Amino acid sequence: SICVYIYTFFFSANKLSEELDGWIRAAGLPKSSDVRGVIAPHAGYSYSGRAAAYAFGNIDPTNITRVFLLGPSHHYYTPKCALSTATVYKTPIGDLPIDLEVIEELKATGKFELMNLRVDEAEHSMEMHLPYLSKVFEGHPVKIIPILVGALSAENEAMYGKLLAKYVDDPHNFFSVSSDFCHWGSRFNYMYYDKKYGAIHKSIEALDKMGMDIIETGDADAFKQYLSEYDNTICGCHPISVFLHMLSNSSTKIKIKFLRYEQSSQCKSTRDSSVSYASAAAKVDA
Repeated sequence: SICVYIYTFFFSANKLSEELDGWIRAAGLPKSSDVRGVIAPHAGYSYSGRAAAYAFGNIDPTNITRVFLLGPSHHYYTPKCALSTATVYKTPIGDLPIDLEVIEELKATGKFELMNLRVDEAEHSMEMHLPYLSKVFEGHPVKIIPILVGALSAENEAMYGKLLAKYVDDPHNFFSVSSDFCHWGSRFNYMYYDKKYGAIHKSIEALDKMGMDIIETGDADAFKQYLSEYDNTICGCHPISVFLHMLSNSSTKIKIKFLRYEQSSQCKSTRDSSVSYASAAAKVDA
């Protein structure tokens, strides 16, 4: 089994648990059984933990038994999606067993690769969602299905979206989509700046908000178009695209709404750098 111990050198389990509780309380969001998925950041908690609470704080765990976790691959190249070979993910505040039945079902499609444990342990995009999920689903028997989303073509994004869409129609399933937004600065090789917004950080915000607005429409093709036009360095763009295709292929009408936007720092000169964090809830649209 794979063990994921986050912050064990820096935080005790109690400290981590208290920190997550505090952020969820501060976000002050009502829990809703209509919330069926989230888009949330995956940077270190000192950077994005507070923003992530605006995603995870919406979740009513009562009827959910499975969480599909979609994260981008940062270190391992694959043109496909890959499944975990672990049986359990361990966090300092509770273990999350993996749903081996659904993993077998997905494996049987022949469309997925398998991650080895080294790749699995090295990938932080899903790892940073785990303690929050562990916290929110405390006392509820939930299993997870981790899916590492590789550098997919537009065709493959649509294919995986169609393939996974049937799971959206089961109200016991939940979807946790991992993505940070714009990585700006010379160290990220991305310095898009539209002067009409004034300060650099305002230009970054306008660029991110444009992408967020498009994601809220649910239009995967428009999102693809936006990415090809602006090259915005949204590291979870492939998991987000797959999720958009899932929602448009399911018979349950679900709408994404962004609830929080933050930047790690406010860029004022070209020597500065920042990463943006955005949190959204995907809710059944009555």
